[in-house]
Amino acid sequence: MLSIPGDTPRTPDVHVGPLDLPARVDEALAVQALAFGLSDDEMEVRRHIVLRHGMYAGCRALGATTGEGRLVAFVYGMPNDRSHWWSTVVEPYLRGTGTDDWLDGSFVITELHVHPAYQARGIGRTLITAITDAVEQPRSILSAIDIESPARRLYRALGYEDLARRVQFPSAPKPYAVMGAPLPLRRAR
Repeated sequence: MLSIPGDTPRTPDVHVGPLDLPARVDEALAVQALAFGLSDDEMEVRRHIVLRHGMYAGCRALGATTGEGRLVAFVYGMPNDRSHWWSTVVEPYLRGTGTDDWLDGSFVITELHVHPAYQARGIGRTLITAITDAVEQPRSILSAIDIESPARRLYRALGYEDLARRVQFPSAPKPYAVMGAPLPLRRAR
């Protein structure tokens, strides 16, 4: 098992380590499709987005794999850039709550997904703490569907707080919340 700073998953057969996201993009999107409910068309659009993100300076990715090398979870992110699409969408909402300064000096968790059969085992917590432990930025931001969910509970447990709610992304049927946390993230007790 590769030793990476962060919390430890409660699944001994799952190993967390660096992920060559462009090389394993289709596996990552298959996990995301199961965890998030994506159609084939949405997966194809996201494939291009993920490959483009992989070329950005500071983009990092970690994966959780079984002993057989099967990808069961992944996280990736990058230093926030106000010129990126996500920032241009969330900035007016953050400005409305007086929190748009979070767009500077933050590491964005772009995607974090765990295969449904591997959820609730600490894998998501391990991935997000490990990736944020390795960055220079003093804080992290992310967006999540604006409902009470296991993901939102995890983010709150890690120290993320709502910066803006009811954020509407183009073509997204449900509103999102933008959350931020100082780094390092809070650890499990």
